[in-house]
Amino acid sequence: MAQINKETLDFLAKLKKNNNRDWFNANKDKYIAAHENVTAFVAEVISKIITFDKSVAHLDPKKSVFRIYRDVRFSKNKDPYKTNFGASMAGGGKGLTSKAGYYLHIEAGGAFLAGGVYMPESERLKLVREDISMEGKKFLKIISDKAFQKNFKGLSEEDKLKTAPKGFDKEDPMMEYLQYKSFIAYHEVSDKVLLSPKYASYCADIFKSMVPFNNFLNASLPPGK
Repeated sequence: MAQINKETLDFLAKLKKNNNRDWFNANKDKYIAAHENVTAFVAEVISKIITFDKSVAHLDPKKSVFRIYRDVRFSKNKDPYKTNFGASMAGGGKGLTSKAGYYLHIEAGGAFLAGGVYMPESERLKLVREDISMEGKKFLKIISDKAFQKNFKGLSEEDKLKTAPKGFDKEDPMMEYLQYKSFIAYHEVSDKVLLSPKYASYCADIFKSMVPFNNFLNASLPPGK
């Protein structure tokens, strides 16, 4: 059974203190070992998610793990490397076919699990908002469920409009949620839990409680997507 190795976390912690190409190249073997460890772990998690959500069955764990190299072209932060490993596990593509799914974040002192849809394109976002407006009671029931509240404590408010989105009545009773630009449930994870031999099962349990939320967000997708 795959698990996150302490050496993987140690590599990320040291990279955070030495975020430069010379150090990275001198420790390339440690990066390769850490990347292989994370990829094997993601494969394990996907195999568990499939038992309750077959939409991820086609995913390639190697393609699910994000590159560690940062795109610094338009950023003030010129550090060349991310100090975490991230993996996205969701079916569909981008834009209108962007599906809600699961996200795994591995970082020393900052690990978390998340899911939903992050910054969807305008047409996709409009469809989600329309469903929330029309099916408000159903949406509220999902996010107020005991298991959902225990694991996620509501939705992330990182991305939110200050006014009503275009095309929606400002008096809509669901306006609090229509103002979101992302619909993300977020669960913090300690390093102790992250390094546990049972962490893959832990991830699966958290993600399973997210299924009704993701299903709601995906209900507006075109048939067959």
